[in-house]
Amino acid sequence: MSQIPDIEVLRYTAFSADPEGGNPAGVVLDASGLDEAAMLAVAAELGYSESAFLTGRGEPGGEETSGGAGSSGAREYTIRYFSPKAEVPFCGHATVATALALAERDGPGDLVFGTRAGTVPVTVTREGAELRATLTSVEPDVADIAPDDLAEALAALDWPAADLDPALPPRIAFAGARHLVLAAATRERLADLRYDFARLEALMHRLDLTTLQLVWRAAPAVFHVRAPFPVGGVVEDPATGAAAAAFGAYLRAEGLVPDTALLTLHQGEDMGRPGTLTVELRTDDARVRVSGTGTRIGD
Repeated sequence: MSQIPDIEVLRYTAFSADPEGGNPAGVVLDASGLDEAAMLAVAAELGYSESAFLTGRGEPGGEETSGGAGSSGAREYTIRYFSPKAEVPFCGHATVATALALAERDGPGDLVFGTRAGTVPVTVTREGAELRATLTSVEPDVADIAPDDLAEALAALDWPAADLDPALPPRIAFAGARHLVLAAATRERLADLRYDFARLEALMHRLDLTTLQLVWRAAPAVFHVRAPFPVGGVVEDPATGAAAAAFGAYLRAEGLVPDTALLTLHQGEDMGRPGTLTVELRTDDARVRVSGTGTRIGD
């Protein structure tokens, strides 16, 4: 028997115009009457890696947009994200899904989401028959990982250290949530993902990680990525906007791409849910922009 409360739950996929691609998310445009237990129940029953809940709405040009975080006249909302197991501070694909749902209801334009991680502006534009959402991350940060923690992560993944790409060193990157970036030396290494769920989950809880960002560099500005998400009760995330933002910050911090760059991330292909994320870096802004299309999933 369904445990979902009597509310409207929309289903969207983000980072693909095909309902069978990208990363699906539940979207509740009016969650003002739901408590945490109810939101968690919705997310758990849907079973998607995350679902998004709008719990309140601000006034255009109000306090949430002060300091230049948003744009004048932007529609403001407070948003929360839940995986099937717990609340997460920020989720990129569910942000994109929510922005597209709002744009279909109210029209494209500028939005500002107040998240637990900080203020996240989003702009939705129409490109032909498709809508595209671009989120701007909170201020990012990149840090080293202790050798023992790296060894434990590789052991949980069953990845020999020799299979890593020495040109992309392991780091923990943040742009709203924390992600461990590990670069495979070959596409074959990235494709072979069979990990110890419980062991990796335990390490991620200890390090406060949301996902691992496993990457392979196909070209200077093109990457294939995968994102294990055991702390959310999900083996793998098909398209991960928060991790994409963190990865963009990592690449810039390590000097692996120019300060101004447009990057393409392919994710979900190994899961049969291909999606494309565009990551933009700007010299005059430490924040990272992540954009993609999406579409509603039929009931």
